[in-house]
Amino acid sequence: MIAIINYDMANLRSVQKAFEQVGHSAIITSDPMEVSAAERIVLPGVGACDDALSAVRARKLDEPIREAIAANKPFLGICLGLQMLFERSYENGVHEGLGILPGEVVKFHLPAGFKVPHMGWNQVRQRVDSPLMAGIESGAHFYFVHSYYVVPREESLIATTADYGGEFCASIARENLFATQFHPEKSQANGLRLLKNFAELPL
Repeated sequence: MIAIINYDMANLRSVQKAFEQVGHSAIITSDPMEVSAAERIVLPGVGACDDALSAVRARKLDEPIREAIAANKPFLGICLGLQMLFERSYENGVHEGLGILPGEVVKFHLPAGFKVPHMGWNQVRQRVDSPLMAGIESGAHFYFVHSYYVVPREESLIATTADYGGEFCASIARENLFATQFHPEKSQANGLRLLKNFAELPL
């Protein structure tokens, strides 16, 4: 079973429908017990990182997230679901993240002519061979909407990069833990392939 975590800050149905398009059912849940019981977990999100973290903690979803990752269950963070995994965010102040991965979430400071948020299609270049990107060419386009990005302290975490006034981390990978700054559910064929790859990772 794939569990899509609901903390009221994501377009959950679009993620669920994308999985359905590639032949896999997924439940939307805010129940920590259902998250703990799931074989695969997806943490999506849109909005502000501090609000998202507060909502996750208020629903007692942070511990099932930690436990799933520690147990090496396939886990996919999307957008805010990537940012929340890190130690701290500098969005609207300084906020402690879940601290699962070492690093920070910082705002774009861009040359003239670049708008924030970074919104639209961008090429994603692969740094490492990742099962999440199987069958997807390096340089394929994915859809982004964000004003902040992650800066991992460990370079080995960075699976893909994109360029928007400078190179930034577009996704991370470590064992069965994956997270993307871009939105696969909005990225047409490439995004659907990524979600299919995730749904079919060996357990």
